[in-house]
Amino acid sequence: MQADKPVTLAVVAGAHGVTGEVRLKLFGEGVAALKRYRAFNDSALTVEKLREDGKGGAIARFIEVTSRNAAEALRGTLLTVRRSEMPELADGEYYYADLIGLACVSTAGEALGECVAVENFGAGDVLEVKRPDGKTFMVPMKPDAVPEWGEAIVIAEGWAS
Repeated sequence: MQADKPVTLAVVAGAHGVTGEVRLKLFGEGVAALKRYRAFNDSALTVEKLREDGKGGAIARFIEVTSRNAAEALRGTLLTVRRSEMPELADGEYYYADLIGLACVSTAGEALGECVAVENFGAGDVLEVKRPDGKTFMVPMKPDAVPEWGEAIVIAEGWAS
């Protein structure tokens, strides 16, 4: 884990109203998870207010944003915190940011590539692994497919086809 690695928690989807509020698309566990942080992007954006929007996203007001034009200019801005600022995890838990970029190896020790993404299509997390030749494959993040992870992601035989 890289303690200073920026982790994206949300993205500004656009302006909300005329006073500088913004709509956020959330990538974490909802507004409650976002409320742990007072500032984003190395303190470039300081939260003044944060509330749910009733649609699975959030509405935020940042001290530095005082007009609709300034809010519109933030569209597409990723809201990040340093990995070291995030809560510690229990055994068996992981942050997507900790998996992306890890080398992937088979249980036999064969180098398979690198984890380039973690997706969730509704039935659980799925790792996307890019092989050295550029081709990718996906593997479910479940114990019979991925028995361990840490310094590398170990993928059970038969799942890397």
